[in-house]
Amino acid sequence: MPLHDPARAFVPYPACEVPHAGTGPLSGLCFAVKDLFDVAGYPTGGGNPFVLAMSGIKGRTAPTVQRLLDAGARFVGKTVTDELAFSMNGNNAHFGAPINGAAPERISGGSSSGSASAVSHRLCDFALGSDTGGSVRAPASHCDLFGIRPTHGAVSLAGALDLAPSFDTCGWFARDASTFSRVSEVLLPPDTCPLPGNPRLLWPSDLWAQAVDGVAQALQESTDAAQALWGPARPMEAVLDGFDTMYWAFRYLQGREAWQVDGPLIEAHAPPLGPGVAERFAWARQVTDAQVEAAQAFRERFRRHIEERLGSEGLMVLPSMPDVAPLRSEAESALEDYRNRAIRLLCVAGLAGLPQLSLPLGRKGGAPLGLGLIGPAGSDRSLVRMGATLAARVKGR
Repeated sequence: MPLHDPARAFVPYPACEVPHAGTGPLSGLCFAVKDLFDVAGYPTGGGNPFVLAMSGIKGRTAPTVQRLLDAGARFVGKTVTDELAFSMNGNNAHFGAPINGAAPERISGGSSSGSASAVSHRLCDFALGSDTGGSVRAPASHCDLFGIRPTHGAVSLAGALDLAPSFDTCGWFARDASTFSRVSEVLLPPDTCPLPGNPRLLWPSDLWAQAVDGVAQALQESTDAAQALWGPARPMEAVLDGFDTMYWAFRYLQGREAWQVDGPLIEAHAPPLGPGVAERFAWARQVTDAQVEAAQAFRERFRRHIEERLGSEGLMVLPSMPDVAPLRSEAESALEDYRNRAIRLLCVAGLAGLPQLSLPLGRKGGAPLGLGLIGPAGSDRSLVRMGATLAARVKGR
C-alpha cells in the first residue's frame, strides 16, 4: 500500500513485491485491488477480521488480477471493502470508511469503497472491484468515476471471495474514458451481441421516476447528448409486476446465497458484524425455500421481459443512482433507506444479468451523479465504446 494514504482506502498490509510484465497494453498504469481478490504474497480479508485471520498468505494470484499484471499494469495495494461485501455505504466497522475524493463530506459508497476512493484520490490509475447489487455502480456514481458491472460471468471471479454467486461480477473504476477503455480491452471478452453504431435508445420512465427531484435535470446535458448521437429515446417500462416484486426477488435470492456463502463462518465463530451488515445476515438466515423458489421463477420471467425490450440493438439510459451520495453524517437508518431505494434501480441489471456502465456525467448540489447505460448480455465492449463516445460528447472525458 502507499505509505501516504489520505483516502484511508488501502488495507495496511506489509508491502510485498508483485511482479508485472515490463511492456503491454497497460504499461505505465498502476492499479489497486479490492480485498476480495487473491494476490500472491498477501492475505485476503474480505473486510472481516475472522476471514483475515483464517486467510493465510495466498500463494496464487486471482486470474483476473494476473491478466492485468501480464498486461503491464503495476499493483500498488489491496483496498478496503465493506464487510463481507454485504453493504453499499462504504463504511467498514473494523477497517474504517474510505474517503470520497470527489465529495469528502459524502459517503464513498460500497462495497468497493476503497477501490473507488483510491482512484478518486489519484492514488492509482484504476482499481478492481466487484458488483453484486451495485457495489461498483454506486461508488462510481458517488465518486465521479467510470465504472462497469459486466455481463454476469463475462470476467472471471476465480480466486475471489463470493457474496451471492449468481449476481457477483468483477468490475473496475477509472477517472477517464481512455484508461477505462484500456482496462476494458484487456479484461472483457469479445462481444457476443455487439451493439450497432446507431442503437435503439430506450428511456425507462418507471426507473427515472425512482430518482429524487433534480436528478433528471442534473443529467439532462448527458441525456440530450445521447439523443443527439443516437436519436430520440423511446419510452419503455422496465419494471415487471411492480417495484416491490423486483426488489424482494433480488433480496431473497441475494440473501439466501449470502447465507450459504457466509453463514457457516457466522454460525461457527459468531464474529462481531458491523451495523447494517449484522442485520442483513440475520434477515438472510430467515429466507425460506418458498421465497427463493418464487424469486427464482420471477427472475426467469424478468430476464425474458428485459431481453424482449432490449433485443440486440437496445441501449437503456437511466440514472445510476436515485440521488447523489448521502452525507457521511447521516444516521444508519437513513443510509439503509437510501440503500433500499437504490436497489430498486440497481436490481434491473442484476436480475437480468446485463452489463451496465456508470458514467461521471452529472452533478447535483455540487456532488457527482452518474448516468447509467444498460445493453444486452454480451454487448460489453461496444457498451464501453459508446460510453466513451458519450463522455467525449458531453465534456471531453
